[in-house]
Amino acid sequence: MDLSNKTQENVELMIEAIKNKLRMASGAAMQSSSFSVDQYDDILDIYHLVMSKPTLSISEVEAVASEFGRLRRK
Repeated sequence: MDLSNKTQENVELMIEAIKNKLRMASGAAMQSSSFSVDQYDDILDIYHLVMSKPTLSISEVEAVASEFGRLRRK
């Protein structure tokens, strides 16, 4: 996956990968269609953080979910 291009497709791929890693099946707050390319850099930062950790604590998962709630399109 080439994340150097700021595309909606890459946004969607990152969101789905993060949801899978966090095991957020419902993930209503993290529907990829709720995010735009304008937030690409923030999403990429979260993606790298989540993917770099073998596991995440409950508080880390909550923090990621909270950040995605903040980034969602209004």
